[in-house]
Amino acid sequence: MVRYRLKDGKILELVRGDITKQNDLQAIVNSANARLTPGGGVSGAIHRAAGPQLYEEAKRYAPIKVSECVITSAYNLPNDYVIHCLGPVYGQDVPSDILLSKTYENALRLADRKGIKSVGFPSISTGIFGYPVEEASKVALESILRVLPELKNVQRVRMVLWGEESYNAYRDALRGLVGEFEEI
Repeated sequence: MVRYRLKDGKILELVRGDITKQNDLQAIVNSANARLTPGGGVSGAIHRAAGPQLYEEAKRYAPIKVSECVITSAYNLPNDYVIHCLGPVYGQDVPSDILLSKTYENALRLADRKGIKSVGFPSISTGIFGYPVEEASKVALESILRVLPELKNVQRVRMVLWGEESYNAYRDALRGLVGEFEEI
C-alpha cells in the first residue's frame, strides 16, 4: 500500500485489492457502461456484491454520457454509496485523456456535494475500454491531485487496483508526480 499526504492533510492511497471489499470507505466508484447494466469486470463484480437492487436503482439514471457520473445506494456492499461513471473508450471517445480526467473530476465533485469523506476508485477505462494503464494512471492521479485540494468534504481517495501490473503502474506514476510517499 502507498499513502501520500497532501499539504492540506488529505490522503491519496494506492492499494492492490478488490474494490467490493473496501469496508472503510464511504463510497466506491463503478466503472460503468452507458446503460448502467452489470456488465463484466469491475462493474460485474460490484453488481454481484451489491445485489440486484443496485441495478434497479441505477437504471433510472441511464443512459449516461462519457465522463458523466451518478450516485446510488450501495445495498449489500460495505459502503454507503456507489458512484457510477462512464469513462472513455480509448481511441474512440476523443480526446480520451481530457474525458478520462473529467470522469475522475466529476466523480470527486459529486462525492463532495453529497458530503462523502472517503472514495475508492478502480482504474477507470483500462479494462474492456482499452485505455493503456500506464497512460490512464497518470491522467487519473493528476486529476485527483488537482481536484482533491478544492474539495471540502472528501478527505481520502483510494485507488483500488486489481493486479500487480496496475498497482505498479499507478505507484510509478505517483512517484513521477510527487516524488516521495509512504509505502506501508
